[in-house]
Amino acid sequence: MLEKLKEEVYRANLALVEYKLVLFTWGNVSGIDRGSGLFVIKPSGVDYSKLTPGDMVVMSLDGKKVEGELNPSSDTPTHMELYNRFPDIGGVAHTHSTFAVAYAQAARDIPPYGTTHADFAYGAIPCTRDLSQAEIEEEYELNTGRVIAECFENRGIDCNAVPAVLVHSHGPFTWGKNASDAAKNSAILEEVAKMAYLSSGLGAEEASKAIRKKHYMRKHGANAYYGQGGK
Repeated sequence: MLEKLKEEVYRANLALVEYKLVLFTWGNVSGIDRGSGLFVIKPSGVDYSKLTPGDMVVMSLDGKKVEGELNPSSDTPTHMELYNRFPDIGGVAHTHSTFAVAYAQAARDIPPYGTTHADFAYGAIPCTRDLSQAEIEEEYELNTGRVIAECFENRGIDCNAVPAVLVHSHGPFTWGKNASDAAKNSAILEEVAKMAYLSSGLGAEEASKAIRKKHYMRKHGANAYYGQGGK
């Protein structure tokens, strides 16, 4: 079942290692087949060096395991909630990458200091509120997804324009058109977080709205001209 998607998700998980975003068994990537309403995710606590495509676990959008011998990632309910709340996304990734986690632990947004950030996201990378004790004690991972969606809804952020979030005291989640795209966005987010951290220490201020809009729109807007798409 969903053998092609399993292979894609497997390779996206290995990409986290290639991008130097994870240690040991930290992190996970999933990908969804919107036609069937099923998503595929890394199994919990399995070393990346031992993973195979057949280890990937197939889940439904109501949290039921459909196929797989292993337990799915402990973050599966978060991925599930993001797929339910953000219907345009096709893949989700989670890491504990150093600079992104530093911002999450400081409970700070990542400000848009320059064009590298603007090429990636249209505005600051938001940090969610802290989860309440009740949210932590019951359905913690599901409530993590709910808090992410709440953050975007309350702040009027388009998840397609800002493909990343920092969960207060925890770390980053990213998403994209597929599993590979989500993993790539995790790598970009970490680099943007690193640049922001260094820039803040030098007293940087946010880039102007004009230059941020220009860089985002030339790459992602309706009349985008970055790359070879028009050739």
